Parts: sequence; structure tokens; C-alpha cells
Amino acid sequence: MKHMRKFKMLITCILASALLLFPIQAFAQSGTHTVAPGDSMWKIAVRYQIGVSELIQANPQISNPSQIYPGQKINIPSIDDVKSLEQKVIDLVNQQRANNGLPALKANWEICRVARYKSQDMINKGYFAHQSPTYGSPFNMMENFGIKFSAAGENIAYGQRTPQEVMTTWMNSPGHRSNILNATYNQIGVGVAKTSSGTFYWTQMFIKYP
Repeated sequence: MKHMRKFKMLITCILASALLLFPIQAFAQSGTHTVAPGDSMWKIAVRYQIGVSELIQANPQISNPSQIYPGQKINIPSIDDVKSLEQKVIDLVNQQRANNGLPALKANWEICRVARYKSQDMINKGYFAHQSPTYGSPFNMMENFGIKFSAAGENIAYGQRTPQEVMTTWMNSPGHRSNILNATYNQIGVGVAKTSSGTFYWTQMFIKYP
């Protein structure tokens, strides 16, 4: 789908069990970690809630990421501003669920990372759709990133300037509202990315785990 940049756009996608329904970056360095005995890049990534690939990218001085040694300094990339926006969306989702007598969704940083990749991919590849030329469907994408689920859904949008604005837009759309208020889901990830001109792309991913 070609961009319609003068308009705020959104689209929703729902997966229930095996049934598919389709209703209508750069990282700033924030600090360093001193490698301790038993550390690995994976353990460090989990500790700081970032992807291993992002951690490796931030440390080009390490020739073999599978071999790190106590005392080495590891650069830890920061996206705190992005995570703050994402958390605000998650908080607004859970407010809406509480207002409708539903339990809160657990924020899952790994799903946030996948959702962030999806938002950035839409910018990089110039499309606005659930089906990614890079990752395939949202469900294939989650599976390929190691996310386990028995049901899942995705909402996407672009052009909204704030978490409140994008949530208002989604809640005013029956399909998106249905995902947000779906009693089946118990975890959520939100990913946001921004174009060079300042346009935000938003992705919500919902799952039922296990």
C-alpha cells in the first residue's frame, strides 16, 4: 500500500488459534557494562532488555561476540525515549481494559522489540501493511523471533503524534478496539519508530501465552 502521508493511517489484524482474520534505528550509547564471570552477550542483552544484534552492533570492537572475557567493557545502547512512548501506550491499553473489566496485559520487552522492528521496517521499505516484505506476516515474524503464542494480533498506525492520539484513533476503530479489549490475550508489546521527517509509526502486538 502506498503511503497517504496527509492522513493518519491505521490497520488491524487478528489471529485466533490457527484462524487468520484481516479486518478492514539508531541507538544512542547510554553506558557500559563490565563483563563478569559467566556473562555472555545474550545474558547481557536480557539484563538490559535489548536485542543481541543491537548489542553486537554497538560493540564493533569485539571481533568475536561469542567469546567475551571478564573485565571487558560492553557498550550498552539506549532507546529510553522510545521505550517511554511505548510504555505509555501499554499503560493506556491497560487503562482501557480496566475500564472494561478486563485484566491488564503483561508488557513483554521481547515483543516490544519485534514490534519496533516492524515499525522501522515499514519506514525502511516504504509500505503500510501487516505483510512485511522482510519478515512476512506478523505471526511468522513473531515465531521467527522466538515468540511463542497460541493466539496473536497486531494493530498498526502512522501519523499520530502521541501515545494518547494513537490510542484514541485505535479505540475509535471497531477492529482495533477488538484487539485491545480481547480477553484472550495476556501479553503485549508496542514498538514505535520515527521517520527522518518526524512521522511516527506505531505497532501493537498482542499474544496469548502459552
